Amino acid sequence: MNSRLFSIIRKEFIQIMRDRRTLVIILIIPIMQLFLLGYSATNDIRNVPLAVFDQCRCAESRALLDAYRAADYFRIAYTVGSERELRGLIENGQARAAILIPPDYNQRLAAGDARVAFILDGSDPTVASTALSAAQFIGQSHATVLMTERLARSGLNLPLQPPLQVRTTVWYNPDLVSSYFMIPGVIGMILYAITSILTATSVVRERERGTIEQLIVTPIRPWELVIGKVLPYVILAFIDTLEVLALGHWWFGVPVRGDFGLILGCSGLLLLSGLGIGLFASTIANTQQEAMLTVWMTLLPSIFLSGFFFPLEAMPKVLQWISYIIPLRYYLVIIRALLIKGVGAGPIWSEILALALFGIAIMGAASVRFRKRLD
Repeated sequence: MNSRLFSIIRKEFIQIMRDRRTLVIILIIPIMQLFLLGYSATNDIRNVPLAVFDQCRCAESRALLDAYRAADYFRIAYTVGSERELRGLIENGQARAAILIPPDYNQRLAAGDARVAFILDGSDPTVASTALSAAQFIGQSHATVLMTERLARSGLNLPLQPPLQVRTTVWYNPDLVSSYFMIPGVIGMILYAITSILTATSVVRERERGTIEQLIVTPIRPWELVIGKVLPYVILAFIDTLEVLALGHWWFGVPVRGDFGLILGCSGLLLLSGLGIGLFASTIANTQQEAMLTVWMTLLPSIFLSGFFFPLEAMPKVLQWISYIIPLRYYLVIIRALLIKGVGAGPIWSEILALALFGIAIMGAASVRFRKRLD
């Protein structure tokens, strides 16, 4: 039995090494995904191009613009001379925000009733919401500075203390770096996608070439063929996991605070689901193209309903209920808690149990169907 199983595993590794496309998918694509998502999939809004229409052109208006310039949320990219020109920059997408200072700004400021217009391009809600909060915060901070200076000039040394202070503290990710959240998700997506796609295509490839019949007539048992076909991809998936973990830690600075053995163990539980989906797809499809399409029918809902890109709490209740049958949902909670928070198995035991149950159920059902197909 050991020699038969070893022969199947050896044969599968030889096929993988000879297939350059498979090697690219296994070794290169995870790195590309890591860098693309690590740099592009971010909510850190900085340097929003700002258009300025300063009709006052006084020291007070320049001080206000300096306050916006000092914050790295905005970049004063355009200075215009008319509202029509300002509107054109917003419509063309050259400027994502604009500030309009009235001609009597300094006089109204001295009277304590100054107002400026801040215009935002709301076509991209993510940028607009962040820019709106930043614009309001910068304006309030500048107003506080002006009030303090006015009290100092009047000779009243009254403490300007608000009745309520909210002192915030951010745990685990003080700088709110998006890559800390995104890269652990990349690990789950790679494990889930690569194992399911490659497992499905590898089995169907045997059927396309007619070699599956040759394997059936040999003394190899169905369960030995199943293990021999999927075990190489388990090994390669763990190599990809270590690869992404190392690059994420050393290049993007993502912390690895949890127990390393627990990280690998939970990753193995996700592999059961990915391998089961790939094996199940191979029993349905007759060509590699059909196998790819079948796997992608499960991958797309898994990616969008697992919390990889968008928070589950913001989704409709129906989609939140559907997400409970997606194994990737539980793994993302686990891997982010292990890497970023450094927790043990206690706080995430329910997710670990759910992931194990899904993995065993999917892999078991797929194995039974695959064995019946061989018989």
